[in-house]
Amino acid sequence: MPVTVAVSASRNVPVEIQVIGHVEAYNTISVKAQVTGELTKAYFQEGDYVKKGDLLFLIDPRPLQAALNQAVANAARDEASLGQAQANLARDAAQAQYAEASANRYAQLFQEKVVSRDQSEQFRTTAAAAQQLVEADKAAIESAKAAIGASKAAVENARVQLAYTEIRSPIDGRTGNFSVKQGNVVMANSMELCTINQIEPIYVTFGVPEAQLPAIKRYMELGKLPVHSQPQDDTAGEPETGILTFVDNAVDATTGTISLKGTFPNTGHKLWPGQFARVTLGLTTQGNAVTVPSEAVMTGQSGSYIYVVKPDRTADTRNVVPGARIGQDTVIVSGLQPGETVVTEGQLRLAPGSRVAVRGGGAPGAPAQTR
Repeated sequence: MPVTVAVSASRNVPVEIQVIGHVEAYNTISVKAQVTGELTKAYFQEGDYVKKGDLLFLIDPRPLQAALNQAVANAARDEASLGQAQANLARDAAQAQYAEASANRYAQLFQEKVVSRDQSEQFRTTAAAAQQLVEADKAAIESAKAAIGASKAAVENARVQLAYTEIRSPIDGRTGNFSVKQGNVVMANSMELCTINQIEPIYVTFGVPEAQLPAIKRYMELGKLPVHSQPQDDTAGEPETGILTFVDNAVDATTGTISLKGTFPNTGHKLWPGQFARVTLGLTTQGNAVTVPSEAVMTGQSGSYIYVVKPDRTADTRNVVPGARIGQDTVIVSGLQPGETVVTEGQLRLAPGSRVAVRGGGAPGAPAQTR
């Protein structure tokens, strides 16, 4: 029977998990106005890349500028009121001191029977009233200081509100479409003006079967695990390389999978938020693994088997235990040795002991081919 054969090879092969994931923005910001007013200007075009701190929108600042000016004027008025209260205190304290001295003098004269009791008590009452006026002046000073504190707070609040008329980007990222056009009146904290997606770096989220979790945890303890990803429709380009940065804290009971995230630099913007991507999670490298072309492995009632060509050009079956697929090859865990010739095409016409006519073929990566 004419067959195509290849020689089993021994090589180091990566141990990987291949799944489908989807791309997520590293950070998503919903830009909203924090003050109410007319949207007077937008400083970027839809879809532009912006840097952190770039000016995005301007809301009409004139009403808030007027409010700030009024708050500053009120603060100046309260400062003047404090100065007046302090001057009143100095005046009334001097008068109270004179009234106290006069009351003491007339009290002494009353003791010497020079003035009447009524005169002495009048001066004492005047001194007490002067002292109460001093206390009132002190209270007025404290009130003026409190008013100044409230005025300064009002000035700072007005400044903050005025600063909110300039809406700046909080992150580096790519803008979306405008939800509100220039000239419209926006309401504070209620209207989304646009969204910004941070795509450098970027996340790729994917799920793996829970049976793989022990191996992932074991290899994570040895170091950071590499993750390779590329869009589903990109079959020719090189995949993006990142690292595994997140393992969810629970297995999804409905699907039996656990969610993981890889972080990618994405400097070339190859990965885009929302798209599906092929993901390969690298765990380790298996040394001296026996590999054959995947088409050499057949499946029968008793499991997987391979047709092996003997030196006398007869073919015989060999039960094998296949492992992971690496590109076009399959790892053979047991049942085959490196350097053995296996049939890759024409197995359906064979039976154990059949003589074969080799017509060529080979295995990718094999050290030699039999023809």
